[in-house]
Amino acid sequence: MTRLSLPEAHQLAGDILRHAGFSEAFVQAIATTVVAGERDGCTSHGLWRLLGIVATLRAGKVVADADPEVIDQAPSIVRVDARGGFSQLAFNVGLPLLAEKAKANGIAAMAINRCVHFSALWVEMEALTDLGLVAVACNPTQAYVAPTGGSRPLFGTNPLAFGWPRKGSQPFIFDFATSAVARGEIELHRRSGKALPDGWGVDRVGQPSNDATEVLDHGAMLTFGGHKGSALSAMIELIAGPLIGDLTSLESSVVDEGCKALPYHGELIIALDPQRFLGAAVDEHLERAEQLFTAIQGQGARLPSQRRYSARAKTLQEGVEIADSLYQDLLALRG
Repeated sequence: MTRLSLPEAHQLAGDILRHAGFSEAFVQAIATTVVAGERDGCTSHGLWRLLGIVATLRAGKVVADADPEVIDQAPSIVRVDARGGFSQLAFNVGLPLLAEKAKANGIAAMAINRCVHFSALWVEMEALTDLGLVAVACNPTQAYVAPTGGSRPLFGTNPLAFGWPRKGSQPFIFDFATSAVARGEIELHRRSGKALPDGWGVDRVGQPSNDATEVLDHGAMLTFGGHKGSALSAMIELIAGPLIGDLTSLESSVVDEGCKALPYHGELIIALDPQRFLGAAVDEHLERAEQLFTAIQGQGARLPSQRRYSARAKTLQEGVEIADSLYQDLLALRG
């Protein structure tokens, strides 16, 4: 294993992205996101993602110097045209107007169109909860996942995220794929030669498989929770696809043309302002939410993201450890 401080990890990521040809705005937005993943113990969304980011650029499937356009679509709707660039910069430039509209109207939505996406959504949830807003986000990906009862890829991993701000505590955030597991987890199993747990995927004829390569290249991933996860995944296809004028996961796969690049699609973010909903009673009702969190933990249950926050506290002091093989791959990308 190779240990890096967080500044060293950020510098390495930045050097790789600059060497690849990304504009400085993308360098900073992407590096911050992948280092946040590594910092919080989410290694499937950490520095390893740089391999796919650079491969996507080399395949001609992302614009390295895109200039996102913010569009004031309606009183409570922001649209950001990412113009083929990664979603992180589009989110950053659209966030101020989204927050302004949410605080003026109580609720607002932001549609990011024509973006390439690779990251976990909890990073964006934290940006919104830091502003005192409740938030929801979702997006399709490419067709990796079979619907319940099916055997061929149709849905994406289709993550769904939620954020709730808390005074004096880290925000309540969950972020999960509607597939049984994030695709990056299966990629890491393939990279390390590990067998997949049962229930993660099927082979080319729709039979259960523990072979990561078979599932990724010939078969399909599965949704979590059977028909429930399948229904949620279909919902995300609709509200973060046709509703915002963007692609479904199957359509994104067609655009990919077999390059196996990171997915090109849209993203929907919804922000709600507790102050506007509750007025003078806001503190009273937010305290009731705290009672719920206390009751959950009082039974010995863990709140979502607690593991991430614990990992963050440790890595802020000790830095991060990555496999030597990954470190060598990253050094090669740095040139």
